[in-house]
Amino acid sequence: MKIISLLGSPHGHKGNTARLLFHVLEGAKTEGAKTETIVLAGTNVLPCLACDTCHRKGRCPQKDEFESIKERILEADGLVLASPNYIYSVSAQLKAFMDRCCGVIHCMAFEGKYGASVVTSGGGDEEPIAQFMNHFLITTGVIPVGSVWATMGTIAGEDFPEEIQKKALDLGKKLVRSWNEKAVISEAEEVRRSFEERMRRLMLYRKEDWPYEFEYWRTHRGLG
Repeated sequence: MKIISLLGSPHGHKGNTARLLFHVLEGAKTEGAKTETIVLAGTNVLPCLACDTCHRKGRCPQKDEFESIKERILEADGLVLASPNYIYSVSAQLKAFMDRCCGVIHCMAFEGKYGASVVTSGGGDEEPIAQFMNHFLITTGVIPVGSVWATMGTIAGEDFPEEIQKKALDLGKKLVRSWNEKAVISEAEEVRRSFEERMRRLMLYRKEDWPYEFEYWRTHRGLG
């Protein structure tokens, strides 16, 4: 299994979010996975310009790394999102990537991949952010298998408590095993089916405006 992880922390590989992500990826590696981490630095993926080009032509015209990152995800089997809690949401760096995925979401183009979410904070409120990240994964077609988080203000010393480390390692293992077994996550599947039907109706409604996406649905999803 090849896993791409997107790290949306301004601290990059030196931050708490990266350290927690590392434990998840270590768990995945024990199950035989290969991993690659991409740091979203705020300059390699710029904010969406709402130009609609991705809907009409299938690619974003901005001259940054978004399209190359998207291609690497398309070639992978798993996607892990990692972000600190920034005012009750993901970081701006990760949110910019999410916003740029509007075309991916309309086509649910990451279908068949499995994923997970990682969150850290100073004082708490991580769970709603992890839920938001996993919901985003579902709308791209990814099947999330879970999440892990840590409240740094409650942790003494430099290492995560064994309980959190184990949860992160187990999440990485679960990610690989779920992919190997092609596991069906019932809660995620219910959301996915509902969202797919919503996108199907949208494609029919906007088929003249968004020719690339309408054709994608005709070719890959049997839209009549």
